[in-house]
Amino acid sequence: MEKTVKDRKQALQSHLKTSILTMQLRPGADLDEVALSDTFGLSRTPLREVFRELAGEGFLQLHAGRGARVAEMSHTTLRDFFLAAPMIYSAVLRLAAQNAQLQQIESLRSAQDAFKSALRSGDAAQRALANNRFHEITGEMAGNVYLIPSFNRLLIDHARIGMTFYRPQNNKMADNLSTASDHHDAIIAAIATGDEEGAAQLAHDHWHLSRGQIEMFVMPTALDAPLGTFPQSSA
Repeated sequence: MEKTVKDRKQALQSHLKTSILTMQLRPGADLDEVALSDTFGLSRTPLREVFRELAGEGFLQLHAGRGARVAEMSHTTLRDFFLAAPMIYSAVLRLAAQNAQLQQIESLRSAQDAFKSALRSGDAAQRALANNRFHEITGEMAGNVYLIPSFNRLLIDHARIGMTFYRPQNNKMADNLSTASDHHDAIIAAIATGDEEGAAQLAHDHWHLSRGQIEMFVMPTALDAPLGTFPQSSA
């Protein structure tokens, strides 16, 4: 059965999101509209509708006369990322502990099973995507119309610059993957029992687990700035 335009748009959207989150499409890369149109069987109008939707979510940037390009990661955006991440993660998990529904908790457990499976046998991209889905569900649990757009935008860059976390280069980095999985289990338990303080503390611990390796990705080659440029978040 031939796919409808809606199906083809969804396929393109999924392809672009996955490619951006896993760095197959690099920050700032221009999208080839002709190639994407041919590959997904879409004319210019539905193609650009997808671009506008993804731009609204923070995956793409649209420039008049220059088409669409992957959202960049500049010195300014990364500075803001390091400032905002611990605060937003903490607020999301606190609200998740307040508001989570039973079905959402079961979805979070399933996402954690997928994450553990990716750690055992998946590559870096599969691990990053599984982790991203776990945290997306916590955002859905939080259910705050003001907070969630910022959280989802944060997850895009966390997945991209956190890819190094899922390519461990030594035993310490490999141990951190196991610790990250343990944190996920503890987050589920805190949310399931409504432990807001525990969930907020786990957000802090979980962020700091990957922070050092995120900085390894960002510095010194990606940005022309010393490591100390990024302010340390407080406990």
